Amino acid sequence: MLSAYITHADCTRHDMGAGHPECPERLAAIHDRLLISGLLDYMVPHDAPLATATQLARAHTMSYVRELTAMAPTEGHRFVDPDTVMSPHTLQAALRAAGAAVLATDLVLAGEAPTAFCNVRPPGHHATRDAAMGFCFVNNVAVGMRHALDAHGLKRVALIDFDVHHGNGSADIFRDDERVLMCSIFEQGLYPFSGEDDNSLRMVNIGLPPRSGGDAFRAAVTQHWLPALDAFAPELIYVSAGFDGHREDDMGNLGLVENDYAWVTRRIMETARHHCGGRVVSCLEGGYALSALARSAAAHVKVLIGAD
Repeated sequence: MLSAYITHADCTRHDMGAGHPECPERLAAIHDRLLISGLLDYMVPHDAPLATATQLARAHTMSYVRELTAMAPTEGHRFVDPDTVMSPHTLQAALRAAGAAVLATDLVLAGEAPTAFCNVRPPGHHATRDAAMGFCFVNNVAVGMRHALDAHGLKRVALIDFDVHHGNGSADIFRDDERVLMCSIFEQGLYPFSGEDDNSLRMVNIGLPPRSGGDAFRAAVTQHWLPALDAFAPELIYVSAGFDGHREDDMGNLGLVENDYAWVTRRIMETARHHCGGRVVSCLEGGYALSALARSAAAHVKVLIGAD
């Protein structure tokens, strides 16, 4: 059975201005790398649908959903914060990105795909219940997870976030949800300057010092994530797949390489095969050095779809 590859042309139309690191070319770089490496031959392509207001409201407040719609400009740009900008196509792109996570959930839980990769933007893991921030407008993975929990009736869902920045929005949404285990690794001292004090049995957030490298990354996964995941026994695993911890990406300074992303994906897939029939949904988050992003995403997807 082939894995699902979910994207949409609308996601490339979101534009935060010339020179912004979260640029449309990110999706093309990943797509082209998957294509030339032959990985798309192992995947079924799907167009991301538009997430509905009902689906968004499972992860966000309805007042924020209305506010986001009202904020969308008809021309020009509107700044949400100094780094997060809406253009006329932003809302449509954000709805597609969240809709991709919903579709991925449906496909995997229906047994139509063993795993899914959502090559979408804008990213989502900084979007809180009631605010856009950090390049993010809708928390895509949270919308997908709540769809699995509330629409499909799952009891235990895990979120793995290996972006170089802490997924504060995901933590905000799931902090009080006993059905969710969140495991994250991020670089200390980076935006959004959170995470290290946000730990519990269901929040395993590990901050690593700058220049930690792959050995420290792998040790944190082995010592902290894997025991928590085994104890939790998830029925489905989601991944916030950010690749900005790569040593070529100046958004962070962890010093990771492609092999580190392949390694952590193997650990995720081993856990998924043990607990939930190998069911994993991965959604793109960060990664801004285009060549490193494309190579890292391909290393991740290769393991995700079982082509390694």
